[in-house]
Amino acid sequence: MKTAIIGLGNIGATLARNLTAGGAPVIVADKTGEKAHSLARELGASVTSMSIADAIGQADTIVLAVYFEAIKELLVTYRSQFAGKIIVDPSNPIAPDGQGGFRKTIAPEQSSGQLLAKLIPHDAELVKAFGTLGAASLQSAAHRQPEPAVLFYASDYPEASRAVAKLIVASGYAPLAIGGIDQSIRIEVGGDLHEFGKLGKPVSAQEATALV
Repeated sequence: MKTAIIGLGNIGATLARNLTAGGAPVIVADKTGEKAHSLARELGASVTSMSIADAIGQADTIVLAVYFEAIKELLVTYRSQFAGKIIVDPSNPIAPDGQGGFRKTIAPEQSSGQLLAKLIPHDAELVKAFGTLGAASLQSAAHRQPEPAVLFYASDYPEASRAVAKLIVASGYAPLAIGGIDQSIRIEVGGDLHEFGKLGKPVSAQEATALV
């Protein structure tokens, strides 16, 4: 399967590096084409840069590593191209609160995962993943030995879940499912399974199992 990462900010670029280190080929795309070309040159032959439209068209699994509002725009703009794809949502619906912290940009009881599940094409499959750690931890805890750190994920689709679990392994982590997309609030900022919530840090599979 072909994997594309759309958006090459801190999370997207880190994920591309982690996957490449794990031997997985990746398509990268960004609204700034030069950013994608530069990252592809840095990471070598296993990374291909494309336009956003071409990346969505070519890939089977698409990680939308952009802000929540930008994901909604992409789902509208490229709706027909997303048909039949696995869509991965790592987003956290937050913004600076003006006091050095963050606030949710949606209602406290809502999750971006559940909201996006209502917006994807009916024959696409959504997985909430790759957003449970901040970019610094996502980089530093990847490929940890002897026991890998965990990345949690949530989905209503078994086949998509298996595909994303393989990507999590390739990125240097142990995958741990927490249930359906209705559980995605737990792995967004402020949730009990997010680094910037009750979790506090990357955890091993043994530590994580007790929490789930």
